[in-house]
Amino acid sequence: MLILFNKPFGVLSQFTDKGTAGTKRPTLSAYIDVPGVYAAGRLDKDSEGLLVLTDDGRLQHRIADPRHKAPKTYWVQVEGVPDESALQALRGGISLKDGPTRPAKIRRMDEPAALWPRTPPVRFRKTVPDSWLEITITEGRNRQVRRMTAAIGHPTLRLIRYAVGDWTLDGIASGEWRKA
Repeated sequence: MLILFNKPFGVLSQFTDKGTAGTKRPTLSAYIDVPGVYAAGRLDKDSEGLLVLTDDGRLQHRIADPRHKAPKTYWVQVEGVPDESALQALRGGISLKDGPTRPAKIRRMDEPAALWPRTPPVRFRKTVPDSWLEITITEGRNRQVRRMTAAIGHPTLRLIRYAVGDWTLDGIASGEWRKA
């Protein structure tokens, strides 16, 4: 079985919260009541978008393991407007504290047309413009896209995973899922 889920902002990519005692954070169990499926990879709680779940351990491993280089595409709202040299740096690979990233595919984009509102909304500052990028990577280090945009001087304001391989968010509202 394969499930495509549009994970809302603030939801953990797991079915139980193993956080500190007394705090209850939203998990996948509030949205998906299908036994035996697990997330193939992670999407941090501050990120939104496509999360693939499956009951097939081999498929889960192939999607999540960076050695298989499964492409993951993100829509990223960044602070400011990166110039061509900043985008070229991302395309060539960025040096992060845990080593250089693989080259990424980058393109400027308009704000996605069917974008749902985020709760809470992204902070807005009249004096600082923002822009949208589509970034495709073939690895998945912890908070990698956020660290990459910060490294070029354009912190991420909103991060939405649009695609994993050929699977996309198309037609899936935030908080909804469908079988693939």
